[in-house]
Amino acid sequence: MEQASSSSNVKEEKNSSTDHVTVDDNEEREALEIGLFQVPECYVYLIPPRKTAASYRADEWDVNKWAWEGALKVVSKGEECIIKLVDKTTGELYAQAFLRDGELHPVEAVIDSSRYFVLRVEENIDGRARHAFIGLGFRERTEAYDFQAALHDHMKYLNKKKTAEEMEQHFQNTSSVDYSLKEGETIVLQLKNRSEKDTKSKLVEKSLTNLSLEDKGKSIEAIPSIIPPPPPPGPLSPATTAQRSPSSLSLQRSSEQQDLDTKREEVEKKEDQEAKDIGVEDAPDDDFGDFQAAG
Repeated sequence: MEQASSSSNVKEEKNSSTDHVTVDDNEEREALEIGLFQVPECYVYLIPPRKTAASYRADEWDVNKWAWEGALKVVSKGEECIIKLVDKTTGELYAQAFLRDGELHPVEAVIDSSRYFVLRVEENIDGRARHAFIGLGFRERTEAYDFQAALHDHMKYLNKKKTAEEMEQHFQNTSSVDYSLKEGETIVLQLKNRSEKDTKSKLVEKSLTNLSLEDKGKSIEAIPSIIPPPPPPGPLSPATTAQRSPSSLSLQRSSEQQDLDTKREEVEKKEDQEAKDIGVEDAPDDDFGDFQAAG
């Protein structure tokens, strides 16, 4: 009995030790911090409380007289984004702010400068969370821009994670169709044989080969005949070129012109001769006329 009780105690101790190990591992995993941004130099200002709803202005502070100088780190721890102000040399924490989903943004930019911000820091005092507003300034504008970009990236990550969780929950809640085969169910596949296709192709080939010669001739006659183009003209012989030369043509033209001229002269001579003959016959007798007048 004593041995059984001792063995049970040993098992309980082992189980408790394994439980502690798993808890410690989970805590270490949850405590992992991912660095998003770090700058070795920043300045903290003590600012007066806001009296109206107007935005903060850096020209109301004495920017040349800062209350604290140190390094700034932006780390991601789970769904939280922590802004830490630490000492340069020792790494001692001066103040910190938390960026959480669903809560007010801890960083507010001033309206008259791009290098100064108002930071809402939190501190746990006697189990109670208290907050205060301090001024935060950077030496370079690029550092201030990178600081804002790191906070924006973390918020984008939280939004994507939230949408992914909502989609997963919606998918789990909606009824999905179960395509799994139950007991006794079978699938029947109807596949066409290739033999049918082969027989069809063979029948088509036979029908094409069984065409009569007359049909083929008709089909050939139906095609309109195309007249071939005329052959190109052959080269001219030297004899024809000599006959058709410009000098021979000019000689032919001159001989024809002479014939025409001679014919024209002959015609004109004949006309003149006929006119003379007609004039002699028609001319009155001068003596006969004068005689009649005198009587």
